Amino acid sequence: MEFLNNTTFSYDIWTGSQLNDHDALTTFSLAYGKSHGYVSLLVCFFGIPTNIINITVLTRKHMQTSINLILTWMAVSDMLTMVTYVPFVVHFYIQYGTYELSAEKNTKIWMEYLLFHINFSALTHTISIWLGVSLAIFRYMHLQSSETGNLVHVRRIIRARIAIFVIIACSVLLMIPNFMSTSLELKANTSEIVYIIEDTNIGTPNITLINFVNMCIYSAFAKFVPCLLMIVFGGLLLRTLDMQVRVRRKRMTKLGVIMTRPLHTSRTTVLLLIVMILFLITELPQGILIVLSLFKSGFFLDVYIPLGDVMDILALVNNAINFVLYCSMNREFRRTLVRILRTRGLKHYRTHAHTNGTGTELVTEAAQKLSVMVDNQACDETISKDPLETANVMTMVSATELSTLIDPKHTEENMQDINEKKFDENEEVK
Repeated sequence: MEFLNNTTFSYDIWTGSQLNDHDALTTFSLAYGKSHGYVSLLVCFFGIPTNIINITVLTRKHMQTSINLILTWMAVSDMLTMVTYVPFVVHFYIQYGTYELSAEKNTKIWMEYLLFHINFSALTHTISIWLGVSLAIFRYMHLQSSETGNLVHVRRIIRARIAIFVIIACSVLLMIPNFMSTSLELKANTSEIVYIIEDTNIGTPNITLINFVNMCIYSAFAKFVPCLLMIVFGGLLLRTLDMQVRVRRKRMTKLGVIMTRPLHTSRTTVLLLIVMILFLITELPQGILIVLSLFKSGFFLDVYIPLGDVMDILALVNNAINFVLYCSMNREFRRTLVRILRTRGLKHYRTHAHTNGTGTELVTEAAQKLSVMVDNQACDETISKDPLETANVMTMVSATELSTLIDPKHTEENMQDINEKKFDENEEVK
């Protein structure tokens, strides 16, 4: 690589400090850095639209619960993190070399954007991890409470909104010292002048007291404390899983359902436990590395910086994977997503039929009406309540339309799945 002094060295793109190319960890970082930009883009291009889908589904009226409200804002935070990461990775990893300094790469505008990205991503990560803590606390409180009813449901949503507001406000206040401790400076050379981030001298005797206190506060309240709370409340949730199995077995027995497969615990609780574990995997190691960087000389430059890309990709994957978790573990999320897609497809079909003048508007309206009846296992109930209406609809829909609208998985779903869903919904209201 050609750098400022026309010799082959690797530089930290933040502070301009020269890295040890002969160190094994730095060698690994240089090798992975060549592909980090493209891998990150793939994760972001998957995570941004899927988080938009998460927000769309979780904000539906029938999906509004305190847990889903927190998950919605977590999706907002994760999406914003990836949105700001895309320009950063394109410029600093793809358009130019990973560990190089040049006047074209380190312009004032791009280094100011780098400052913004560092501070903003730290803020969104802090918000996300504390939202994860609130998920654990709210879920545990729900499971321990015996209160039910619409009024309780509304109160819990209000409490969730207050918690979200407090988390965002406190996170901004927590990050103010971090915002103020980072600034740009010029790095001059005989041939070029570039902008770099001012060196905070982490892990050296030259570190200022303000920077030392700031890093201690950040590592404690943005990493260790929330991770510790997740471990505590995660353990409490695990302790309730056996109790949930016993309660569910009793309720299923009262309904007269014969168990044909192993009985699972609440999907909501298991889902939240997985989300918390992912947070611990991505955030706790980073907190440990920050503390070691403060107290061990040379650790920041020799270990923390080379591992920066690995920590980034882990955080990005954590931001993007929630959609997969929701689809695989939350039945109502899947059905709501299918309903949204089906409704939009029917609207498009109706518009297309109207434009072509084929006279199929009546059939489309009937098909849409029937699809609503099929959702959420409501087909049988609707038929029993209003057989005349059902007959009128079915006469207007051709056999082909019916075969494409009715999902055998819905009409043939066994009684155990139905009652498990009712139990999950009761637990969520509880």
